Amino acid sequence: MAERSSGGPRRKYQITLLVMAVAAAGFNLRTAITSLPPLFPDLGIRLHLSSAALSLLAATPVICFGVVSAFAAWLNRRFGEEPILLVALGVLTAGLLLRGAAPAVLLFPGTALAASAIAILNVLLSSMVKRRWPERAGLLIGVYLTMLSLGAILSSLISVPLYRSSGGSVRLALGLWAAPAALAMLLWLPQLRYRAAVAAPLSQPAAGRIKIYRYALTWQVTAFMGLQSLLYYAALSWLPTIFQDRGTPAVTAGNLLALMGVGNLATSLIVPVLAHRSPGQRALVVPSLIGTAAGLAGALWAPLGQAPLWVLVLGISQGSSLGLAIFFMMARAPNPGVAASLSAFSQSVGYLMASAGPLGVGLLHTATGSWDIPVGLLLVLCVVELAVGVLAGRPLVLPAVTPEPAPGDLAPRDRLGDRG
Repeated sequence: MAERSSGGPRRKYQITLLVMAVAAAGFNLRTAITSLPPLFPDLGIRLHLSSAALSLLAATPVICFGVVSAFAAWLNRRFGEEPILLVALGVLTAGLLLRGAAPAVLLFPGTALAASAIAILNVLLSSMVKRRWPERAGLLIGVYLTMLSLGAILSSLISVPLYRSSGGSVRLALGLWAAPAALAMLLWLPQLRYRAAVAAPLSQPAAGRIKIYRYALTWQVTAFMGLQSLLYYAALSWLPTIFQDRGTPAVTAGNLLALMGVGNLATSLIVPVLAHRSPGQRALVVPSLIGTAAGLAGALWAPLGQAPLWVLVLGISQGSSLGLAIFFMMARAPNPGVAASLSAFSQSVGYLMASAGPLGVGLLHTATGSWDIPVGLLLVLCVVELAVGVLAGRPLVLPAVTPEPAPGDLAPRDRLGDRG
């Protein structure tokens, strides 16, 4: 349904509510994850976790992203984006509360539950943006990526000080992050009235579905998504430990991880907007991967006094890569339905690929007793990501398929300003 051009204050009010809801959801997309790595050494001692267990804990969110993302498109077709996103925020809140209430027993299950909810949010936020506000999709994606970065910065920055100021309370350090998730639930409630009607009953063939895995462009977008996630989560999980092994205090190591989040913030808003203004994005891909490689190498091998510089370079470059990966899922699809399918496929396969990052880096370090080989492998993957990014950045679009509404379905209220 076409978006109404009029509406005045009412439409501005709708836009404000949408931006607030998307921003609140975006803030919670990383807090459950980035609050953990600065505490890994303390968690290992307090909860008696081995190095292998910590490696598995670091990989758990990414594994859940890969597995659960595969169901996001089906849930979208069955229930619609807005209700599913609200439920996902509720599940996220529950997972964070559980692992905070009994970390000795529920650290892994709570983390898995929270990460599964984040997987759904990751997939459906971008397709909802394309449906609800297509002419400003780049800006709205930038908003939620900016809030994602702010959440990552805050959780990285205060995890260790909060843990120590509370007398070593693992429950408080982990359970605190349920509060912003619960707030996001409340802010999401007004969006339920904009749910689009399901296009066809599940028992009927879906005219709007295409087998996206048959297209090379799908695999290029997926590979770029997977490799940027692998590099990001490997760095997110182990940079604090790398710096502590090099002699940096735990609080400083957490601050450096927060600085990486500041770098993410610097590019998360502007890169999707720049990408939206150009049919091709190869000129943005190349500097993003060069900066990622330089930042990783500098974090390990440059003098410790230069660590803030290289971590900032790494964060800026990774923020750019994430913005491009999310943008590709939307821009390479001709309509919201295909965008949801492409996003689900890319994130499912991509995150399963990415799960090898935190786990592999941790196990390689344990086996070799050094960070040189794990980081060297990440640098090789930067070159591979550059190659697939150049392909994914071409101005191509998957085939368009328009679903036929089933008899009796209501017209979807799927744009800002629609009523029904």
